[in-house]
Amino acid sequence: MHLSTLLGTQLPLVQAPMAGVQGSAMAVAVCNAGGLGSLPAAMLGLDVLRDELEKIRAQTSRPYNVNFFCHVPPAPDAAREAAWRARLAPYYQEHGVDVANIPAGPGRAPFTPEAAAVLQAFRPPVVSFHFGLPAPALLEQVRSWGAKVLASATTVDEALWLQARGVDAIIAQGLEAGGHRGHFLSTDLTRQLGSLALLPQIVRAVQVPVVAAGGIADARGVAAAMALGAAGVQVGTAYLLCDEASTSAVHRAALQSNAAQHTALTNLFTGRPARGMVNRAMRELGAIHPDAPDFPLATSAMAPLRAEAERLGQGDFSPLWAGQNTSGCRAVSAAELTYALAQGFQNGAKAWSGPAR
Repeated sequence: MHLSTLLGTQLPLVQAPMAGVQGSAMAVAVCNAGGLGSLPAAMLGLDVLRDELEKIRAQTSRPYNVNFFCHVPPAPDAAREAAWRARLAPYYQEHGVDVANIPAGPGRAPFTPEAAAVLQAFRPPVVSFHFGLPAPALLEQVRSWGAKVLASATTVDEALWLQARGVDAIIAQGLEAGGHRGHFLSTDLTRQLGSLALLPQIVRAVQVPVVAAGGIADARGVAAAMALGAAGVQVGTAYLLCDEASTSAVHRAALQSNAAQHTALTNLFTGRPARGMVNRAMRELGAIHPDAPDFPLATSAMAPLRAEAERLGQGDFSPLWAGQNTSGCRAVSAAELTYALAQGFQNGAKAWSGPAR
């Protein structure tokens, strides 16, 4: 099935949910331009989630997506937290941070019954998940109002696992993609592939539509993904400089500098591998550090360093999420970028009839 038919959109284009750098404004703009705008909910409290959904409902009648994480919160480990803060102690001293005043906390929450209750009042047409799927009862609740379910896979095994549990479409997340890896069956990063290798293998292995994600930054990338059998594409990094993005000034500056040419997977900022631009913390500590607390508990210890450095205009301790291909990043409206990406469907998707204007 063509992705736009499944989702009810004009374009088989999903704007990747990017927690921390976008909210409802981005989702609305992409929806109204013919794509599937996404609201990342992993960092939103229930009241904020409700407010953001209200804004979407008030500003578009088009289908939209709400995205949640499905990780299992780890048990706090005081010894590991202490070891991690000791590792960061020289930086705390350098920046005048009082370790005693750093609160502990996860920063990101998985999909819960309480979030599902908020969601049910709005009945979003599409709900997507990262790090697997929620408990069967929660998944059935989402399906109860007819929502289409999407989820990320980083391996063929994960794609088959998702298909067996009835997802409507699978997002094939190549290793090039920015932000958190969506892996959930194995933490072995050597099992994960680039988009050109992963996409056709998943397409051959499953019967549901497959959405290509990772390294797609312009119309040529869109056309290439469609030529490899994708039913549609998901694009995130290219939207980071758009007017509607809440990307910080430090992050925006980095995206427009030579730093954007060097990204790596790191667990320093959250405890789980995610792709971002290499900065001071990653160079000096190593991008992957065994002392970092489990996801998402690593966030709290780094947060005050990030805040102090950003106050000085530096991204030394910031999670500068970005994919390997930042060439499509432009300081334009999200609608203009969506129209530009849509040109890639002219050759790659026979069912495409042009963007909404």
